[in-house]
Amino acid sequence: MNNILPSFISAAVTLLVCMINNRSQYIMAQKKHERTIELIDYRLTELTARVDKHNTLVERTYNLEKRMDIEAEKIKSANRRIEVLEKAS
Repeated sequence: MNNILPSFISAAVTLLVCMINNRSQYIMAQKKHERTIELIDYRLTELTARVDKHNTLVERTYNLEKRMDIEAEKIKSANRRIEVLEKAS
């Protein structure tokens, strides 16, 4: 009977230490998880900015090509008119 009380105390202390250890590991894992989420969010924001920058460049290039096509048509039209005037002379 004398050994039962110390055994229960020892078991209770062991259980308490395990619970405290598990809780602290859980808290550390939560902090790590939050940090990972922050890092992913940061990278996603940076990637979005780079994609927006790229899309703007593509849009500007498309608009330039469109204007160049219009200018090329104007030049062809002017050349045709010059040819007609030269043949008429």
